[in-house]
Amino acid sequence: MAYIQRNLVQLGSQEGKTAIATRSNRAPGLWSYSTADAISVVRTSGYFNNAADFLRIGDVIIVTVHSAANFETATTTVSAVQFMVVLTNTGSVVDVSDGTAVTLTNT
Repeated sequence: MAYIQRNLVQLGSQEGKTAIATRSNRAPGLWSYSTADAISVVRTSGYFNNAADFLRIGDVIIVTVHSAANFETATTTVSAVQFMVVLTNTGSVVDVSDGTAVTLTNT
């Protein structure tokens, strides 16, 4: 699969999903992204290029990986959750950190 714009949702700002040039708040943004792509794919440089207009250096993305691509309508499992930080954004190329994994347990 590839990056899907509608799956990137801004959580932590009053400004909403607006272009970087129009945002005045300097606090890092908090984002949620859901996908069926493996974490190793999501954390590669360039995966979030289509969001270059929205993501700023220092923004945090909570990435949730589902077991199936149709996770919005099907019953699937969550296979991974990681916190990733936007390390660089040249305006066209976005690179994120390798991520910090959330331990998923169900006892």
